[in-house]
Amino acid sequence: MIRVMFVCHGNICRSPMGEFILKDLLRKAGREDAHTVASAAVSSEEIGNPVYPPARRELARHGISCEGKTAVRLRREDYDKWDLFLVMDSSNLIQIARIFPADPDHKVHRLLEYAGRPHDDVDDPWYTRDFSRAYADILAGCEGLMAQL
Repeated sequence: MIRVMFVCHGNICRSPMGEFILKDLLRKAGREDAHTVASAAVSSEEIGNPVYPPARRELARHGISCEGKTAVRLRREDYDKWDLFLVMDSSNLIQIARIFPADPDHKVHRLLEYAGRPHDDVDDPWYTRDFSRAYADILAGCEGLMAQL
């Protein structure tokens, strides 16, 4: 069982999109039983809030539901519970290093590393308002990850 955690700032846009896109890809490939997928925030400001409506609508446009998902915060003890932490941008890398002071098992990666773009960020659609671009970038990262899982 491989356990994958998507991470972004508030856990209401990009990381839940990653969680549910990957779950959808795994389901379609008949591999969902071999993986556990979740998402979390590096901040606490959105904890308990549902997925942001424009992100929810973008997922729905692709036939993906995120019903019931609410924002949760990443905790230090999560390091030992998950195999892979996929962050969306360089700011998330800085913030996750505060939660996990060390990454001895090299579990923390940028999502777009798996799309062949190791230094690129998934821009935050909260600010850009471009949820379709965020979806496309996250999908590319998830498809690349699928090839390696």
